[in-house]
Amino acid sequence: MARRLLWASLGLAPLTIVVNYAAHPGDFTLFVLAAASLVPLAWLIGEATEHAAHHTGPGIGGFLNATFGNAPELIIALFAINNSLFEVVRGSLTGSVVGNLLLVLGFSLVVGPTKEIDRTSSLTSCALVLAAVVLFLVVAVPSWHGDIDRHSLQVLSIPVSIVLLVIYVVVTRIQLKRHRALHAAAAESGGWSMRTSLLVLAVATVATAVIAELLVHSIETFAEKAHLSDFFVAAVIVAIVGNAAEHGGAIVVARRGRVKLATEIALSSGAQVAVFLIPAVVILSQAIEPLTLAFRQVEIAVMGGSAILAAALLAGGKSSSWRGAVLLGGYVVAAFVFYKAGAR
Repeated sequence: MARRLLWASLGLAPLTIVVNYAAHPGDFTLFVLAAASLVPLAWLIGEATEHAAHHTGPGIGGFLNATFGNAPELIIALFAINNSLFEVVRGSLTGSVVGNLLLVLGFSLVVGPTKEIDRTSSLTSCALVLAAVVLFLVVAVPSWHGDIDRHSLQVLSIPVSIVLLVIYVVVTRIQLKRHRALHAAAAESGGWSMRTSLLVLAVATVATAVIAELLVHSIETFAEKAHLSDFFVAAVIVAIVGNAAEHGGAIVVARRGRVKLATEIALSSGAQVAVFLIPAVVILSQAIEPLTLAFRQVEIAVMGGSAILAAALLAGGKSSSWRGAVLLGGYVVAAFVFYKAGAR
């Protein structure tokens, strides 16, 4: 019954798009429609990822979900840069890293059974986030004094971004090789074909990007009326919206007992945002308006702390509900810190 309802509710996405352009509803109506539309889309991405993982194993399945799931965040970031909303971009990307490491992973561990996870892959993802945080300091520290968008920081952000992209390519290649070797003989039969899974992932991701962009616009008006800072809206609300695919995908597969895949989805996504998406946005922004890696002290501290907490809890190579609860508690603390930080 629940699956039939989810399949039927996929019609909400095109309905929301039509209503937005044909009826021009108020922000409240648009927010409700867009939020409701993201639920079945996130479920569909999780469904397609699980079917793809039958052919690839959980490691590559998690990588695929992270790649497709992070596409809406890239699109939202470029829209925001085009509108000169640099703090919104940096805040949403910071919130995305933290949200994946604490919120998505936390929920996945809470709803899933206690099982063995891929310790090596988990710690590698956490190490990638920490490496990114250290490199961010090269630009962030001088940005704490003076104009955060000055030309010297724009120039400095480019080589740092290139180094991060090189690290991402090298580590990802090694990780994918390792996962292929681990699961070469573990492919499962049944379910969707690999081609069908990838096609569904692509279509669902495009739809998620469109809906997420509509939701962001409606959230901004809501935030003004709620007297919330742009930074908090970006780091918490926009980040959660942009990560809707990972949220739903990880939780769906975790509830089905595939905790290893759910863990890979959450951690791969967080690492990918830190060492690929953020530098990619910086590089692409050069064609629009240059973005600097001028992260605030609170952003650096919370990203680094989130990676350390996740690594410490997963170092034993096991999942459990109490570990998930600790991660969720960490996210509540992070969200409160972002709220208290306010505008720069």
